[in-house]
Amino acid sequence: METEGEVTGVLLAGGRSSRMDGREKALLDIAGKPMLLHVLHRLRPQVGRIVINANGDPARFSGYCLPVVADSIEGYVGPLAGLAAGIEWARSETPEAQFIVSAPSDSPFLPLDLVARLKAALIAKGAPCAIAASAGERHPVAGLWRVDLLPSVLQSLKNDIRALHRFADSHDCAVADFEPVEVGTAKVDPFFNVNAPADLETARALFLAEAHRD
Repeated sequence: METEGEVTGVLLAGGRSSRMDGREKALLDIAGKPMLLHVLHRLRPQVGRIVINANGDPARFSGYCLPVVADSIEGYVGPLAGLAAGIEWARSETPEAQFIVSAPSDSPFLPLDLVARLKAALIAKGAPCAIAASAGERHPVAGLWRVDLLPSVLQSLKNDIRALHRFADSHDCAVADFEPVEVGTAKVDPFFNVNAPADLETARALFLAEAHRD
């Protein structure tokens, strides 16, 4: 299923990283690389262009040769504001794109077929959006969204809806289920995210096991 050019990638990195003592999660080292590079390695082949949604000083991402766009609403109001910023950027800078795919910047095992499977679920249901799920849990931060949803996103923010899952539910998004991925000898949830120091150590151990297997 052809997707490149039709889909713009939006890496959501706009949170406060409070459980990491304020350290920028996307820039934490895993296997000798910032976590963001692991995510980019997996997402880049699936999309046309990529933009980072992040608040604060954009200079911290200057080494990645990617545009950085902040939430248009101040105050760290949540991922729906990041979705709005990503769609606004895509409509301006990649007008050929019909969709954006949002992806967390702290999920280093992101599926290599994320976009294709989300798009297949969206088409099969005739929905304006599709979100990922694994192990019985939904992951709306990993989602495919038609760019013409922007007015609805902005209206939801005006109505004080900030959570992506609430927005996804209100639009009857399709759901694509993903199986675990193999990392070393382990089966890992592809949407495992690095939220706390213990998660970071787990991710490092998994990458070390993968390197030893190779």
